[in-house]
Amino acid sequence: MSRTILITGAASGIGLALTQRFVATGQRVIACDLHRESLDRLQQSIAGVRTLAFDVADAKQIEAAIASVADDPPAVLINNAGLQHVSPLEQFPPEKWQQLIAVMLTGAALLTRAVLPAMRARNYGRIVNIGSIHGLIASPFKSAYVAAKHGLIGFSKSIALETGNNDITINTVCPSYVKTPLVDAQIASLAATHGMSPAQVVDEIMLKPMPKRQFISLEELTGTVEFLLSDAARNITGQSITIDGGWTAQ
Repeated sequence: MSRTILITGAASGIGLALTQRFVATGQRVIACDLHRESLDRLQQSIAGVRTLAFDVADAKQIEAAIASVADDPPAVLINNAGLQHVSPLEQFPPEKWQQLIAVMLTGAALLTRAVLPAMRARNYGRIVNIGSIHGLIASPFKSAYVAAKHGLIGFSKSIALETGNNDITINTVCPSYVKTPLVDAQIASLAATHGMSPAQVVDEIMLKPMPKRQFISLEELTGTVEFLLSDAARNITGQSITIDGGWTAQ
């Protein structure tokens, strides 16, 4: 069955992998990102994808973006847009702290708010939030990211209760480290913060807590999202689906 899927942060990393996967399976994908030029490159490489450039931290831009696709509103929303900043709280720029919360928590809430009326009218909707292991546990120097991802899980539970009378589900996928450009940038930041080499950061900070000691693959992540969109998952809602190589089992 072909559905319209709106994906934020679609120009790179996890969002790009999801876009590629769903276009390949015949879905109508609306790839969204902050930067128009990134989306133009994406359109050149992936045939048939529709794109929207807007800031997920801006309520008016969200409303305009969703209004522009009212002819075929998304049946699926994947809240994926994200960013990271690594710093002790005393040195954390306030504007950067607020930006992380605005993009990864408030933005996800505002987008969900914008797509819900059409989902309710059709009595169908699937919302998947790309969370993180840091929605379940904490690490030092990532206070804004950890706060946003913890908040995303609580938000999802509330909306699961609000949408219980419709065929709408909302869940949060919580992977540990996925090898993406965002994680590559974190390696450099953590190396500087901890006074370690990049290889030590990977071995001692990122993979050491995971009994399986390996990065989560994009294929694992996209496969989990696909499952949450399937009929087999229609009664899975308000849940955190953890892909962490055994990290939280300890």
